[in-house]
Amino acid sequence: MPLPEPMFCSQQITIPPELPDLLKQFTKAAIRTQPPDVLQWSAAYFSSLSRGEPLPVTERVEMPVATQKTDTGLTPGLLRALHRQLASRVTVPVQEVEQKWKDLCLPQQQLDSILQLDHHGGEVDWMQFLALACSALGGSITTALKYACEILTEDPEGGAARIPLQTFIFLYKYLAQIDGDISDSTIEEVIGALQEEAGKQGGMIQPRNFLSPQCPPLS
Repeated sequence: MPLPEPMFCSQQITIPPELPDLLKQFTKAAIRTQPPDVLQWSAAYFSSLSRGEPLPVTERVEMPVATQKTDTGLTPGLLRALHRQLASRVTVPVQEVEQKWKDLCLPQQQLDSILQLDHHGGEVDWMQFLALACSALGGSITTALKYACEILTEDPEGGAARIPLQTFIFLYKYLAQIDGDISDSTIEEVIGALQEEAGKQGGMIQPRNFLSPQCPPLS
């Protein structure tokens, strides 16, 4: 005769006091991020949480429209989340980039395409990788740099999206080098115009400066 199952009452079950809030924050993060593979993403979420690292989460829900999401699944919000996780170092091992990319449920094929553009050895220059990823989001160097400003800025969401002029110059010259069809004279003309604007803005540049008709075309 089988033994009766043990009986439990509510007094015997101890719920950690932090559990309800932890699960609430997790649920909100999952709703915002909308991961295609919930199990993969959840494992990454709690692993990062346990180590006190930036979480693989977006700041808001992103609608899958053509201007915001490619057919690969990469979005500005996901790229911003990746940047928060990896930007503390100048160079990052490719293996770590691959793992963080996988944690965000992004396809390997997209990552391979980005790495093939400029990758030597087992590490990537993080700012260069970010520039290439922004280029994958946008159809032109101008759009890529606009995304870069929005990801790198310390301004609140919806603000001016300012970044230091020197950061802009680094990204612009790098993407121009990868493009291969932008002349040195074009680059110098753009930088000269933006230096004048940055002088009025505490050394900062924002998208409206290089999107303005007064600024020479970036390409």
